[in-house]
This record gives sequence, structure tokens and C-alpha cells, in this order.
Amino acid sequence: MAGGERRTGGDEPDRKPRDRRQETGRLGEEAVTAWLERRRYRIVARNVRVGRLELDIIAQLGGLLVFCEVRSRRSARLVHPAETFDHAKRQRIRRAAALWLEREQPTRSGVRFDAATVVFDGPGDSARIEYYEDAF
Repeated sequence: MAGGERRTGGDEPDRKPRDRRQETGRLGEEAVTAWLERRRYRIVARNVRVGRLELDIIAQLGGLLVFCEVRSRRSARLVHPAETFDHAKRQRIRRAAALWLEREQPTRSGVRFDAATVVFDGPGDSARIEYYEDAF
């Protein structure tokens, strides 16, 4: 580009949907975190990076360590968030958890992999949470 011209056309449309998806994901994780805390889970960590992998929520209930994957959508009309938990995603979460456990070596009596879906389609875009214990 000559003389300080800036290109904006092609980049702008991509940013808004991605930002909206990121915001939906963040709000979903916050809703599930609050849901877990109301049930006496202690939140150990959120959005933990393990290399290129990420764990959404790590929580503890007594001696049980829970890795919770959260999937959020604004609507479930086309695809319900539960339909996005494919085999490859579950394997990545298990691998990230194993690496985190090796690195952190927390005291625990057990490990469980849970999943939560959040759909923001209630009155006033309120969150509808479905929680799946021992999901994978």
C-alpha cells in the first residue's frame, strides 16, 4: 500500500463476529462458574493455557478435581452447543488436563471431566445452562 493507506474493508467484517463469539464464550464461562460456586465447588482456575491447549474451568469439590468444558451459543436453533463436543475436542481436553496435572501435581482423590452448555435465548438473553457430570 502506498503513502500510508490503510486497508480496512476486508478485516472489519471478520472482527465483529469473532468478538461476539468470544464475548458469548466468556459470558457462558462466567455463568457456569457462578453455577458451580452456588453448588459449593471451589474454582481452582479458568482459561488455563497448557501449551496450545486450553482448559475452560478447573474446579474442586472436596477431593474431586473437575475439568469442565463450556460450550456457549446465542441460539440453539441451528446447532445445540452439546453437538459440538466431538471426539477430537474431548481428546484435546483430556490431554491438556493430563499435562496440567503433571505440571501442577494437585492433591486430589479423583478426577472428573464435565461439560456444560449455555444458550442465551431466555428472557432478556438470560443463560440457560445444562450441566453434564462425568461427560467423557
